[in-house]
Amino acid sequence: MAWPRVRTRAALLLLAGLWCLAGAAWAAPASEPGEIVLGVPTSLTLLEGRESLMAVRLAVEEINAAGGVRLGPRRLPLKVLPHDLRGAALGVAVEDAVASLGGFLQNPRLNALVVGPFRSEVLLNSLDLLARRKIPLLGTIAMTPASEAMVLKNPAYANLFRVSLNTSYLVDYLTSSMRFLEERFGFKRVYILNQDVAWARTTASRMIRLFFRRAGWQVLGQKSFPSGAGDFSQALEEARAQKAQVLLCIFDSPHSGRLARQWRRLKVPALLCGFVSPLVGSEAWQAYRGQVAGSLNVIFELGNLPSRRYPPATAFYRAFQRRWGREVQSGHGPAPSYESVYILANAMERAGSLEPAALVKALEATDRRGCMGRVRFHPDHQAYFGQDPQREALAAVIQWTPQGARRIVFPPAIAEGDIELPAFVPMP
Repeated sequence: MAWPRVRTRAALLLLAGLWCLAGAAWAAPASEPGEIVLGVPTSLTLLEGRESLMAVRLAVEEINAAGGVRLGPRRLPLKVLPHDLRGAALGVAVEDAVASLGGFLQNPRLNALVVGPFRSEVLLNSLDLLARRKIPLLGTIAMTPASEAMVLKNPAYANLFRVSLNTSYLVDYLTSSMRFLEERFGFKRVYILNQDVAWARTTASRMIRLFFRRAGWQVLGQKSFPSGAGDFSQALEEARAQKAQVLLCIFDSPHSGRLARQWRRLKVPALLCGFVSPLVGSEAWQAYRGQVAGSLNVIFELGNLPSRRYPPATAFYRAFQRRWGREVQSGHGPAPSYESVYILANAMERAGSLEPAALVKALEATDRRGCMGRVRFHPDHQAYFGQDPQREALAAVIQWTPQGARRIVFPPAIAEGDIELPAFVPMP
């Protein structure tokens, strides 16, 4: 993935060099710690960032209530240290978010990081800073597979792991959904709307290159929108004029939920599907007055919604609700953030140490069955995702029913029903 601009990269390398001169400040404490400090640097003003921090706190409270993390003869409590990078906030430059992370990393008490940068642009521009700090990062929001390629190429990046879905796996789930729509309804005409950020652009381009063109679909148009956009009517009317059968929408911005209102108001005769962050949570039905009915969305990680056919997902979902007095509303981040704390705690106990190299080796051997399914890591440190929770972690495709329920329609191992078309979307 390209750097945002040449002068940004040069400035970031200069900052990295300056922070590297402060190596003594980055060294691990010489004495045995009285607690294990987990840093949570992310964008806390956005829903996914806030709820991911809440999920981390829930896991920490559970582990501490059970006695903490066993390191040899001692048990140590976990402590959460959050930091708002603001990297996904409107108007915040990538270099400012990277500088904020660099300052946070100077804290010598940090033993590991979870959640991490929200935007892929911020993560990619922070790789060298994270490599120099050496402590593990278990990322749960940024989705670029470019970081996995870096892990394979350079051992210096071995401390980087991703527990959440990445864009490659998202394309797999979207591809499966499109194939189902083709087989069930004969759909072959798609119009794409996406947010103008790295993960959404990458997802859209991969869908075009790896599926639509190869499968003989007609891509009737593609429109990119800035993160603050809230009016999609012109693109929707263009999709109608082009006789689109499917609207593939890829957004995580707070205002993107207006897509559902405009889709319903204009009665665009195409099925709305993809990932639109404000439309995935249980509160979306009331917030959008039922106008989400019939739309399909990918929930990036199981556990961010309950599953009748996989009880561990429901157990986390209900525990989150009891602790915070509300259900998980984001489709991406909370479940893998919760799992990350348990993965780290288990790795620390198996390593018997907080030393970064020992933790990385223990993390590579992770094999945990949790709320997302079974979590293991590829050699590039990306968690496996698939269609069977006994073998891999899972995402899920849901459809809003006319009664206001979220019904899982994919993958088959946890599906609760079939996809149905809204009344204003005709069969070919």
